[in-house]
Amino acid sequence: MDVKFLPNLTTLHATQWNALVEGHSPFMRYEFLHALEQSGCVSEQTGWLPCHCVVYEQHELIAVMPMYLKFHSRGEYVFDQQWAHAYQRHGVSYYPKCLTAIPFTPCAGARWGVKHTVNSQAVLQQMFAAIQSLCANHACSSWHCLFPEPEHLTGLSTLPILVREAVQFQWLNKGYADFTDFLQSLTAAKRKMIKRERAKVNAQGVELIQLKGNEVSAEQWHIFYQFYAMTYLKKGSAPYLNVDFFLQLADQMGTTMLVVFARTAHEYVGAALSFIGEDTLYGRYWGCVEEYAMLHFEACYYQGIDYCIKTGLARFDSGAQGEHKIARGFEPITTYSVHWLHHEPFHHAIKAFINAEKTHVDAYKAQAALSLPFKSTAA
Repeated sequence: MDVKFLPNLTTLHATQWNALVEGHSPFMRYEFLHALEQSGCVSEQTGWLPCHCVVYEQHELIAVMPMYLKFHSRGEYVFDQQWAHAYQRHGVSYYPKCLTAIPFTPCAGARWGVKHTVNSQAVLQQMFAAIQSLCANHACSSWHCLFPEPEHLTGLSTLPILVREAVQFQWLNKGYADFTDFLQSLTAAKRKMIKRERAKVNAQGVELIQLKGNEVSAEQWHIFYQFYAMTYLKKGSAPYLNVDFFLQLADQMGTTMLVVFARTAHEYVGAALSFIGEDTLYGRYWGCVEEYAMLHFEACYYQGIDYCIKTGLARFDSGAQGEHKIARGFEPITTYSVHWLHHEPFHHAIKAFINAEKTHVDAYKAQAALSLPFKSTAA
């Protein structure tokens, strides 16, 4: 096996990469990752230096793993700034670090693709050894893999890694016939709450329309981008993505994009964007200029739930954070991240931190489960 690191994806063809990640989330597709690079959202200037790990056997591409040299921890949604501060206090550099992740995307999924006829465990061992050498050669403190699929953790179990847990909230389709059927599974109080919220949006004269990405015009994409950027600007920060990224995605993988526009009789007032996987809807971006009561819940949650039911998708992964999702039928799900620290003393210290943190994560998940809005199934 010959392991290489690529400074960009242009040296590969989309069919080569996609053949190894077929069936995984849309975020692992060549088109998504390439658009991040082509648009300039991911670059050395933004602190995401592409360094993709690929494996060849007899000149045939047999494995791929998106990877970056990171010079900060922004846009990751797994927070390690405390670790960076600890390194700094001891006079050791935490950055750069090696990161296997989908930039700006806190959604669980595959983080590598391996040819089916190849021993994936042997490939991962080779990749990891090469990553360790890369870290040594580039003075990287560590390697991190964010939001891998739980089943992929087994392939990493023989490596000297640490596994960190966190909690997100996802909606699970339990064979609902329609949105009303879903409401019937909830307690009366929560059912009435959701009905009131949806009615309030309607009473404000707001209409919701759903379009696939390839059905959205260039003008509408610019309108969407204004809403998306406003979400960041309201918090005093710059948006991670630019309009060129969305336009390129719409052109190359628009059928995997679901845009919900909110509009009145006179203008668009908000928009939400999700991505469509094989069995999962991934809610990603939302924005509005003027606040409308309950519009966020309608555009970001209820429209997505309705779409999942109508199309038979099994899950709605609405992204990071949001305890308010629990009352609306989203259940606590464990997510994972994987960490390898080159410096042995820091490895042991962070291992202790992760073990202590897990106690709190487990308690939080258990407490969240007690607040689920579903009717009791007890006899």
